[in-house]
Amino acid sequence: MQPAIIVVDMVKDNFLENTRNPITPLARAVLPRVNELTAGARERGWPVVFACDSFLPGDFLFKGKMKECSLRGQPGSQVTDLLDMKPGDVYLPKRRFSAFFKTDLDQTLRLWSVDTAVVCGIATHFCVLSTAFDALCLDFRAIIVEDASASYSAELHQQTLGLFRKNPLYPLFQVLTVEQVLQPAP
Repeated sequence: MQPAIIVVDMVKDNFLENTRNPITPLARAVLPRVNELTAGARERGWPVVFACDSFLPGDFLFKGKMKECSLRGQPGSQVTDLLDMKPGDVYLPKRRFSAFFKTDLDQTLRLWSVDTAVVCGIATHFCVLSTAFDALCLDFRAIIVEDASASYSAELHQQTLGLFRKNPLYPLFQVLTVEQVLQPAP
């Protein structure tokens, strides 16, 4: 297995102190696990990609209930300072839910001989899941890291993961913990 870690939407706008975003406290709670996962990945020589919302003003998605946030070129679309981003890590701006949609992530992972996308971040039920599904559709193994991801509620997070814990695509698609991802291969 040659994995890459894909950290999804851990951007400054999602960690503002004065935000009423219900995901913020749950996202803050997984920050140590994300840092543990990315540090362990770097020790093993695995690539780390920070895939971040990077919308344009007036984006189509803002025509729904979603408020304008994570605007391209603004500080809020950058990786939160609460994470340990290191030189050599990749910052990948994305315009939609999946880190693969209309980005060069697929081609980049293949260049690095990656065969497994290890996905964490926010939101489990939306962007993390979309990224994992697209990885699978592009013939990468996909892993969602349950204790390094968060949703708008703990219940929603667990319900989403529960749908995929036992699935017919195992072992191509798995839900694992940080420890399970980082354990040495047998």
